[in-house]
Amino acid sequence: MLDTTKRISVYQPEQVGLRFPETPVFTTPAQERQHRKERLAAACRAFAVEGFDYGFAGHLTVRDPERPELYWTNPMAVHFSQVKVSNLILVDHDGKVVEGDYAVNRAGFVLHAAVHEAHPDILAMCHAHTVYGVAFAALGKKLEPITQDAAVFFEDHVVIGDEAGQVAVETKAGNKVANAFAGVKAAIHQNHGLLTASRHSIDAAAFWFIALERCCQQQLMIDATGITPKLVPPERARYSREHVGSEYIGWLHFQPVYEQLAQTQPDLFR
Repeated sequence: MLDTTKRISVYQPEQVGLRFPETPVFTTPAQERQHRKERLAAACRAFAVEGFDYGFAGHLTVRDPERPELYWTNPMAVHFSQVKVSNLILVDHDGKVVEGDYAVNRAGFVLHAAVHEAHPDILAMCHAHTVYGVAFAALGKKLEPITQDAAVFFEDHVVIGDEAGQVAVETKAGNKVANAFAGVKAAIHQNHGLLTASRHSIDAAAFWFIALERCCQQQLMIDATGITPKLVPPERARYSREHVGSEYIGWLHFQPVYEQLAQTQPDLFR
C-alpha cells in the first residue's frame, strides 16, 4: 500500500513566513473530537453545495479519537445543508446510537460499520447517491486515466459487483464492501454509487469523493463522444497519483472548501 501520509515538497512554501495550511496538532482528545466533528459537519455542507443530496440517502463518518470503535455520522433524514456539529450522532458497530437525538440510517450503518471494523486504519468514509457516480457505477467498470485528475485514482480504486443494486441492509453486504477496501481510497459499487475512504481525515475522504464524482462526469462525457480518448500512460498515471493523490493532498484540497463554508455558513458550528 502507498505511504500517503508524507507531504509532497512541491506543495510546500519555499519562502519562510508565507501563509500555508498546516495539519493540526491536538493536546487533548476533546480538542481532536471537536475538530473532527466540525470537519464532518463542513463535509456534509460541502456535499449540499455540490448537489449530492438525494432524500435521506448519503452517509459520512469519522472515528471518535478516544473511542475508535465508535464513529460520528450525519443524522438520519436531515438534509446535508442542515447538518451541524450539534446534531451529529455517535454510533457503534452494532448500529446503536450512543450520543445524539437522531436515528441512524440502516444502510449507512451496514456499509460504513463493516469497513471501519474491518480496517482499523480507515478514519473516515463518504457515500452519497450522486447523478454521475451512480450513472457510471451502472457500467461496472473502473475509471480510465483520461486526465491528471483521474490519474489520482489509478490503481487506487476498485469496482464492487457483489450485491449490485440491492439495498444494503444485510451485514453480508457490508462485509463484501469492507473486503474491497484493502489498500485503496475509493470504490465504485456497481448499480449503487461511489464510496471513498481516508486513513488521514474526513477532509481527505470528502474531497476525494467530490473529485471522484467529477471524474465520473468527465468519463461519461468523453464516452458519449464515441471517440477513443488518449490515456495517460501507466507510468505517468502512477507518478501523478503519488504526487497529487496522497492523503495529505486530499486534505489540502479541502481546506479552501472548509474556509469558504466557515465564513458563509457559521451555523454549522452550532
